[in-house]
Amino acid sequence: MADAKLSAAFLPAHASPHPMANPGYGKRSAPDQHPRTGHDFAHLHPREAAIAAYLDRLPDGADISVKTLAKTLPYGQCALGTALNRLQHAGHLRRGRERLDSDTGSSRWITRTWFTRTARNDDWWAAFTRGDVPKDSEPRPPTRTRAHILLAALGRENPSLSLSAADCAALAPLVTEWFARGATEEVVRHALSSGLPTPVHHPAALLRRRLTDKLPPEPPPARPPRRILECAECGVPGRPEALPGGVCGGCRDGYAPARPASLLPAPVIHARADEIRAAMSRKREEGTPV
Repeated sequence: MADAKLSAAFLPAHASPHPMANPGYGKRSAPDQHPRTGHDFAHLHPREAAIAAYLDRLPDGADISVKTLAKTLPYGQCALGTALNRLQHAGHLRRGRERLDSDTGSSRWITRTWFTRTARNDDWWAAFTRGDVPKDSEPRPPTRTRAHILLAALGRENPSLSLSAADCAALAPLVTEWFARGATEEVVRHALSSGLPTPVHHPAALLRRRLTDKLPPEPPPARPPRRILECAECGVPGRPEALPGGVCGGCRDGYAPARPASLLPAPVIHARADEIRAAMSRKREEGTPV
């Protein structure tokens, strides 16, 4: 009964919003998911399907830990832990860590839980870990591209820049290159329409010259992500090839390696160090051997 209610309505309208995790943690949506349909999780058991449908509609950053989900959904922590492991085995979820690099040169590892309503196999998750996600299929180009729409709108904003459909089609690839280099619509419009001569005799020729001469430099290449997946059972990190279905070989064979000891947070370590230094200082003042 709880499954039917949860899958049909998720949460009642008067329920509080789902809690968010600390910044940088929580749910992360995997890329290139198929559009949402009514049968995305039909291959799962009812309970897992209901939980997956609920997770799918949560925003990125939502706290989807077992403890928080148990406070929100009509299931206990053991049932939720089992359900999440089954979602991982079905290819909808992976747990792991990702390294974030700052502009100052420092870096830190962040715990991640990636979710996708489109089930993925182990090869896809391995490619995702390397930052090389394969495309399911090439999307069809829209009838009017973002660049074409911008060019067509120039004439409405400034009649001297009115273009024909053929002009827009010919200039659109140049505008697309601006977008590829990080320019926004506002930046492109300003570059094309500011400081115009009077009159403008050949708007298409003028815009082509400006799009060519003012083209921004190429952005630096993006750094590939650094990600590590973890076993759903014991939490031991490993290469994707060693975690088929998100589970390590030891757990599949019935024996689990020891979970690595978790590191204390930096504030706790600093506070403990301050206590030790203060105690040593008191001993010196009392003349007691340290």
